Amino acid sequence: MELDFERCYRAVDSRDQRFDGWFYTGVTSTGIYCRPSCPAITPKRRNVRFFPSAAAAQGAGLRACRRCRPDAAPGSPQWDVRADVVGRAMRLIADGVVDRDGVPGLAARLGYTQRHLHRMLRAELGAGPLALARAQRAQTARTLIETTGLGLAEVAFAAGFGSVRQFNDTVRQVYGTVPSQLRTGRGGPPTPGGAGTITLRLAYRPPLHAAALLEFLAARTLPGLDEVHDGTYRRGLRLPHGPAEVALTPTTGYVVATLRLADLRDLAPAVARCRRLFDLDADPEAVDQTLAADPALAGAVAAEPGVRVPRAVDGFEMALRAVVGQQVSLPAARTTLIRLLTHASAPTRPDLDSGDQEVCVTESASLRREPLDHRAEAGGSGGEPGGGGWGVWGFPGAEEVLGLPDAAFGMPAARRETIRALARAVAAGEVDLEPGSDRAETVRRLTALPGIGPWTAGYLAMRALGDPDVLLPTDLAVRRGAAALGLPATPTTLDTYADRWRPWRSYAAIRLWRAA
Repeated sequence: MELDFERCYRAVDSRDQRFDGWFYTGVTSTGIYCRPSCPAITPKRRNVRFFPSAAAAQGAGLRACRRCRPDAAPGSPQWDVRADVVGRAMRLIADGVVDRDGVPGLAARLGYTQRHLHRMLRAELGAGPLALARAQRAQTARTLIETTGLGLAEVAFAAGFGSVRQFNDTVRQVYGTVPSQLRTGRGGPPTPGGAGTITLRLAYRPPLHAAALLEFLAARTLPGLDEVHDGTYRRGLRLPHGPAEVALTPTTGYVVATLRLADLRDLAPAVARCRRLFDLDADPEAVDQTLAADPALAGAVAAEPGVRVPRAVDGFEMALRAVVGQQVSLPAARTTLIRLLTHASAPTRPDLDSGDQEVCVTESASLRREPLDHRAEAGGSGGEPGGGGWGVWGFPGAEEVLGLPDAAFGMPAARRETIRALARAVAAGEVDLEPGSDRAETVRRLTALPGIGPWTAGYLAMRALGDPDVLLPTDLAVRRGAAALGLPATPTTLDTYADRWRPWRSYAAIRLWRAA
């Protein structure tokens, strides 16, 4: 990927946070690489190189800056929204596919040979899939070293390394020190080995309209699955190696994420899904600049900058929610989903509550340690504040939904059969609702299923697949919002008018929903 030197250097000289994650600054005289916003003295031009990824900087022999923590920067919005192979590959790597299935598994998911995939990633990102996954493993390892009392050998395998030697060599190359020094420098004694609670800060590009995110999610919470309480969103997850619970609290500059994991190998996938849910890798200034150019939206953008698209942690869950919500009110859909969840079995809850300690990792690498008070922090048993545990679970999978009796659905027979057809397609691998899927092909396969039309497929493309350019012109709330703002309110005229909002029509749809 070509990086314009002058533009990048101006961003570095002004310490512009908007470019964090877009590119990385390598300083050849010191042998380190930084974020564009690093507070250190601006390096001389002759000593600077720019890289499209942290893995490319590491491949050039540079180590991560200990001051600005470039490995904790927001992800590139380019790879977050792009629908091509490279964007899909980056989302799958972030979700841990290479760690679980290797490069052959990644290539198979994308439908390309390993050699061709390597060529494409090298051309765009300056690093192949193994180097990109290795950079992510290093970041995961650092988090585990600094926030848990696990032995270093346990950290190595939990982070996805194949051997302790590989782990040691990678940490030494990426961070310029040995793993034990990372732990020594964090301050305070380590937490007891095996504790399953990790708290970290998820960076984002400001502004972030947290209230809009939490309001949207609060209106759709389901008892036993998720809740919003005191500015924190909590929910259960089903991850590749077991269940988990997560609490996300938006604050200025970052989102505090407290994760309780049954298996620490799921740290990277859990973080990727949390970032996806809150749309933390978006570039809100680019979005708002486009939408504010329309006088009809300019006022809303000025009043509420940084509105994001609430995404999904589970594609099948979002698909089932969308089908249940067809042509019914939000409360009615919620009642139906609660009935379905009541019939679905919950996974065995891991014992994550004994002896947990909480350590907060800041982006400046300063640390604080404090006990985790479950009564104050956990949000209550069964979703009620003040209890002894969160009591939230992940959504049932496609196979489990297929095994539910007719009485679990509480809906017309035709819609029930649509859900079962969808579940069969997902279980058989015929429909891929995960972030690395081919969006156009997934929409085509969805609309081929009985009972799924353009609205449902578009809604899933927006929220499950992360397509930034979906409008849903037939949606009643979208049309009401358009009318409230003085815009055309019929589907055809609104669809034509919305061309001026490309490529951010999904964000425009969220603003129209809010206007309604």
